[in-house]
Amino acid sequence: QVQLVESGGGLVQPGESLRLSCVASGSIWSIQGMGWYRQPPGKQRELVASIASGGSPQYGKEVKGRFTVSRDIAKNTVSLQMDSLKPEDTAVYYCHAELSTDDDPMYLRDFWGQGTQVTVAS
Repeated sequence: QVQLVESGGGLVQPGESLRLSCVASGSIWSIQGMGWYRQPPGKQRELVASIASGGSPQYGKEVKGRFTVSRDIAKNTVSLQMDSLKPEDTAVYYCHAELSTDDDPMYLRDFWGQGTQVTVAS
């Protein structure tokens, strides 16, 4: 079984920073890409940032220039540095991974974490 576990969420004031981390564990053969999505209250899920193996990071337009995604391939982790946070960034943030498992190394599947709450408010 594969699990993605997020950490680092919490309450922060506008203009401040927060760093999220996610670790993937289990019977993983290979991870193609990892990233972050978020779902504000009453809205649909949207891309925050992602980074694929051998590729450059991609960012949603709402966060470009403020957020930075990084990945540690050896540790199966992805992090999201969030700076200049705004109330509009308030959402549940979900870690995402596209990976294959040991039982079927040629088949890529999507996995999601449970989510971590980020609240930006004064």
